[in-house]
Amino acid sequence: MKALIVVLRTMRPHPWRLLLGAFTGAAAVGAAIALLGVSGWLITRAAQQPPVLFLMVAIVGVRAFGIGRGVLRYSERLISHDVALRGVVRLRETLFARLATADDTVAAGLKRGDLLARLGADADELGDVIVRGILPFITAVITGAASVVALWLILPEAGLVLAAATLVGLIAVPVLAGTGGRRDVVGTARARSEMSENVLALLDSLPELTVAGRTGERMAAIARSDDKLSRGLDRAARPAAWAAGLGSAVMSAAVLGCLMVGVHAVAAGEIREVWLAVLAFVPLALAEVIEALPAASVSLVRAAEAARRVAPLLETGADQPYVLQARPVPNSAYLGGKSLRLVRDLPGLHLRAQNLSAGWPGREPAVRGLDLDLTAGRRIAIVGPSGQGKSTLLRTLGGLLPPAGGRMMMDATDVGDGIDLVDVHTRSLRRQVHLTADDAHVFGTTVRENLRVAAKDASDEELLTALERAGLGTWIADLSEGDTKGLDVVVGDPAGPGQGAGTHLLSGGLRRRLLLARAFASGAPVLLVDEPAEHLDPSTADDLVAEVLAAPDPGRTAVVVTHRLTPLALADEVLVIDGGVVAARGTHDQLIAGYPPYRSAWAAERCETPVSS
Repeated sequence: MKALIVVLRTMRPHPWRLLLGAFTGAAAVGAAIALLGVSGWLITRAAQQPPVLFLMVAIVGVRAFGIGRGVLRYSERLISHDVALRGVVRLRETLFARLATADDTVAAGLKRGDLLARLGADADELGDVIVRGILPFITAVITGAASVVALWLILPEAGLVLAAATLVGLIAVPVLAGTGGRRDVVGTARARSEMSENVLALLDSLPELTVAGRTGERMAAIARSDDKLSRGLDRAARPAAWAAGLGSAVMSAAVLGCLMVGVHAVAAGEIREVWLAVLAFVPLALAEVIEALPAASVSLVRAAEAARRVAPLLETGADQPYVLQARPVPNSAYLGGKSLRLVRDLPGLHLRAQNLSAGWPGREPAVRGLDLDLTAGRRIAIVGPSGQGKSTLLRTLGGLLPPAGGRMMMDATDVGDGIDLVDVHTRSLRRQVHLTADDAHVFGTTVRENLRVAAKDASDEELLTALERAGLGTWIADLSEGDTKGLDVVVGDPAGPGQGAGTHLLSGGLRRRLLLARAFASGAPVLLVDEPAEHLDPSTADDLVAEVLAAPDPGRTAVVVTHRLTPLALADEVLVIDGGVVAARGTHDQLIAGYPPYRSAWAAERCETPVSS
């Protein structure tokens, strides 16, 4: 429950609105109880055939309580849902803000389906807890206490009977539902997350899985996840059903007990017989409130599990947006209580890796012991077999992953000089270093806005130049979708969510080149490009890698991860990563002459026979 309290504090439900919703709900239930009680009194009294004038107050009361019940219930729904929806908005806003200011390890450490479940279904569950979990308990306490007091005033013995039944309904029934359903609710949440992961894995990799003939295997995994989820939902429903049955049994016993003491009181002349109907109908009406508590208890358990998954995301990033510090360091900012440097427009930006190890937090480093000097305008290529940590290394060079060992420095000229990248503010760093990852996102919007993700103030001429450099000059000139042309055409990723009408779907090769154009348009002093040649024919792939390494701006540094070796003669240095270390490094010609694995791969790429050493 500690995590749930943390999340509720983040949602900040308005206390007065919440209290108003609780009292409105209690008034609606009270009106229903009063309606049944007054109706019972009216029917019993009318059977005695008194003058109709004696019944007018009760008749008006029945009408008032009947109308009031609907009006109050509708008002309670409006108020409570307003509180809940405002809370969900605040929660999601905070989550996105924290993820935006946190390092990439937070989101990347989760599978996409798991992250989606936390931001989607879990956030919705936490919004529902206000309406389905918290308010029902508050309403039950208020109406239960009022009903006990009402019966106590009529007959103290009946008040005691109802008090005992109400305590059992308020405590034992929810505890039974919560305790019995906790294990299954936790299992259901995990199964739901697994289901999301499997579905998204299928959608994201559908073309590749279709070619490999493995879509049936993925569909079978989804079916197993669905069966597991269905069984979990069935198990989670059973304890709630038992608890609901217990609630009905307890309130039925309360009705019977009140009737027994009421009959005895009528026989003894302590109360009039017309009050007997009230003693029976009030517990009967209160049963509606008690029977809702098992579901409310399960809702609290589900919300607590959702909060356990969401709370770690709230602990990332900053507690508030960064602000410039006036003193004592004028070029810094605060983020989560830590002073971070704001670096702006460094001429001749210089990066240095010192005994750098790269890897995801909590895992063994993928690359170890790297020393690299990225002076302004230098061109570096990183090659090696797949799965050797090249992409992870690229993220670490760009400051998106903290070093697993060693240091990554900015503007460093000597050991110990410069700024450690972990001390540079994320927003400031993104202006200096642009990374084009292999899984970078193409947004379902126009070509112009897709490029302006990296350069929000770029002119159309600058964007067209970037597209030309990425080999898309002819494509953008001929691009049209209906009456829309060029930069105004909406594009989309066929592997992404369903695209709307008028969306131009990009092939894998076009997608890679559009992402590369985004990098060229960014204007960042350092470009880090991961596999720009994927999904392209060899000639086009070599031209693109050559364009990255032969950038027209002499002051721009470029680091490219690639499997294409032919264009690497343009690189100042080539690093071969193998076995988690730099197995060889040097110029393209030096590696051909002195490193046989590189020479063999280059020769095979050119369809040449390797020359024996």
